[in-house]
Amino acid sequence: MTRHHPDSLTLMEYSAGNLTEPHALCIRLHLDQCPHCRSRVDTLDSLGAVMMEQQPKADVSESMFDSILARIDSDTASGEVIAEVRSRMSPLQKLLGEDLNSLPWKRQLGDVSVLDISERFPGQSEQVVLQKLAAGGKAPAHTHRGEETTIVLQGAFADQKGVFNQWDFVVLNEQDEHKPVAVGCEDCITLSVLSAPVKLTGTFTRMLNPFIR
Repeated sequence: MTRHHPDSLTLMEYSAGNLTEPHALCIRLHLDQCPHCRSRVDTLDSLGAVMMEQQPKADVSESMFDSILARIDSDTASGEVIAEVRSRMSPLQKLLGEDLNSLPWKRQLGDVSVLDISERFPGQSEQVVLQKLAAGGKAPAHTHRGEETTIVLQGAFADQKGVFNQWDFVVLNEQDEHKPVAVGCEDCITLSVLSAPVKLTGTFTRMLNPFIR
């Protein structure tokens, strides 16, 4: 069960088709496994269609969307959301064409291995990278020079904000400094979209910052 979800504005941008391809992929992967957010996006899609037909120039406030989403949450709690059967292949599997653990991982630092797949998104300015943190391993302490959007594809990790399990969604920025630890018995694999490189903050690793893309 997912515990960390995209916020309302991000779901609105996804529904409107305003996200870049890498960010939309992260949302799509989350939606495929999260009935809660999928229901919210379905309603936003329907609302958007009605707005386009009846009031194409209406100025709809964020508070109005929050009110609508609150009603959706209430319906979900009442058991009124119908579960969908998703038998199609994962969009990530379509993109990579193989099992996550069979990819050509490259050891980066300590327990961390990476695979940069930015070239699979031509024309995009963000860096798109898969990261694997060995079971029980720790990633170097770091902060961010820009925004980082991450979805957990396998396993789980923990930091000062809590535990993030498979299909959980998290957005970090310059104000966040963390040192993720892989929890559980399997490697933690994440997909991240970065607008700028991370900044290592550890005593011995910060000297490597000039070499971090």
